[in-house]
Amino acid sequence: MLALLGATALVLVAWTPRVLPAAGGGINLNCSQNLEVNIIDDSVTLKWNRSHESVRNTTFSADYKIPETDNWIRLPECQHVTGTECSFPLPPVNVFEETKFRVKAEQGNTSWCEAISLIPFAKVQIGPPGVRLEAEDKAIIVNLSSPGTKDSIMWALESSSFLYSLVIWNNSSVEERTETVYPRDKIYKLSPETTYCLKVKAKILAPRKVGVYSPVYCINTTVENKLLRPENLDVSVKNQRYVLKWDHAFANVTFRVQWLHAFSKRNPESHSYKWKQITDCENLKTTHCVFPPNLFPRGNYYLRVQASDGNSTSFWSEETKFNPERIPIIHPPVINVKSTSDSLHIYIGAPEESENKPMSQHLPLSYEIILWKNTSHAERNILEDKSDFTIPDLQPLTTYCLKARAHLVDKKQKESSIFSDVVCEKTKPGNTSKSWLIAGICIALFALPAVMYIGKVLLKGISYVFFPSVKPSSTIDKYFCERPLENLLLSTCEEQTEKCFIIKNENTVITVEETDQIDGDYKAYSSQSSQDSGNYSNEDENSGSKLSEDHLDQETV
Repeated sequence: MLALLGATALVLVAWTPRVLPAAGGGINLNCSQNLEVNIIDDSVTLKWNRSHESVRNTTFSADYKIPETDNWIRLPECQHVTGTECSFPLPPVNVFEETKFRVKAEQGNTSWCEAISLIPFAKVQIGPPGVRLEAEDKAIIVNLSSPGTKDSIMWALESSSFLYSLVIWNNSSVEERTETVYPRDKIYKLSPETTYCLKVKAKILAPRKVGVYSPVYCINTTVENKLLRPENLDVSVKNQRYVLKWDHAFANVTFRVQWLHAFSKRNPESHSYKWKQITDCENLKTTHCVFPPNLFPRGNYYLRVQASDGNSTSFWSEETKFNPERIPIIHPPVINVKSTSDSLHIYIGAPEESENKPMSQHLPLSYEIILWKNTSHAERNILEDKSDFTIPDLQPLTTYCLKARAHLVDKKQKESSIFSDVVCEKTKPGNTSKSWLIAGICIALFALPAVMYIGKVLLKGISYVFFPSVKPSSTIDKYFCERPLENLLLSTCEEQTEKCFIIKNENTVITVEETDQIDGDYKAYSSQSSQDSGNYSNEDENSGSKLSEDHLDQETV
């Protein structure tokens, strides 16, 4: 709708007067000149000039046409008008589409002139709203109705978009006060039994249009009520709950608190029945009311309080506007701690329950941290603007405990959260122990090759002394298993049969090449001559050797 208006401008088509042929008696009549259209709310006024002042007894008639049809439609209020002006209600047209108007001069022959084409909503002006007043002792209730008629065609879509500007003054004073009001609103801070006068005008913001002031209305306020109304309403936050406070001069009275959606006030109809009672804020004997944050989701609200004393009640207090996003509940932060030998690294985050609410993680916050040793009550207070920081200069191997709360960084508001849960963490060993540990590891790494070398030398010496290596002669060694017997615990080579050596005489040694006996087969063997002369200088030894040889011969046989 607004885009259409922005794209389509008011179109005025000025036609050059044209001379008509002689009308009966030869008098020339021109088309009417300088046609103007004025629209206020749903009232349209056409104005024009006569083409010839000398022509008398001339009448005029007006018609209109809409784009959907080719036929001109008569305006009943503007037929055979003798003057140069005509007013009529806005015909049933689309106010956002082009409409054409024309006027004809009538005397003898008829002359028509298409004078103007326009979009009614682009041309319209806002008229004064309807005003009705009610008086209290220190306030005036203002009831406003939208400009135009009740069934207005022009403002059918704009009735809830009007804003109203009110000027009020004491009838005995020239000092004026201007306020922006809703269709049903109150003007507070007045004096009892005093005459006040006011006037109101309406406006809309898109497209921007400002109306004219209404006539002046005056009214007298009433005598002051015996039971005063509550005053100075204020909303704050305490312990993660909203607190509404007010002042009242009398004791031994009770109070009740109501709330209303702010958008209800834009409705021209009465919203008095839409006020709702706050749970647990009825029949209060205190001048404050506490209510949970989930009672008010995002949006704007109004709160009001009334005092009661038996059968007597006060007028409702001045209404205070309340927005949960502008008075946020600051939740206690969540603390994560990582320790080192002489410091604690602190990470502060928002609690999980505040993620879906207009809470602290979107606000400028500072943090207050209380730190103490687990074995002491001496506290250390720390203020930080960051949520990630380090607390230095602590003692190693010491348990520290801490808690934190958040503060809203705002000059207008001084809101704080409650303290978080206590978190304790033990610092790690100091740098001295760590240095010794690192030095020991380095020494061990550098000394390892030397230790291994010394151990290898000692092991070799012990093996040489206590486990000498016995190696048979090459002649005998070749009959052992080719795989070395490196480890007696490991599997050995194939089982070896007995090897025999037969000495036949002094000079010949018979060596058995194959010792396996299968079914009594004879084995091949070879002999070789001994290079030993067999002559010895010691007779006993010779005799002994001979006896040994004879003994071996006998055993062999």
